[in-house]
Amino acid sequence: MDPFVRRLVERLHDPSRPLSRNRHFHTFDTPEGRMALKVFRRLRSLQKDILACQAEGRRARISRHASPEGGYRIELLMERLSGRRVSLLQSAEFELLAALPGVREALEILDVAA
Repeated sequence: MDPFVRRLVERLHDPSRPLSRNRHFHTFDTPEGRMALKVFRRLRSLQKDILACQAEGRRARISRHASPEGGYRIELLMERLSGRRVSLLQSAEFELLAALPGVREALEILDVAA
């Protein structure tokens, strides 16, 4: 992941230093800015579903891909929707997801990230 995109995603998730998309519209009008918004929204949605899954008493399953990039596969079984959500994340995206409030505990990430 591009370091600039990563910093933007981190700033968008940081409640103590909010980054206004209206004030900084020129930043988000670039390809990197659009990519950061896309990743931000995807991770925020995944965080919401992971925490909802935990509230239902379910646990998300994590598996590591055997690919050169070393991605992660997260599978959520959602009873309230009678559905399943499978997300494939790059290692950098998984690190950002794990840093969000409540996600590390919900996924019980201890030795998976190692």
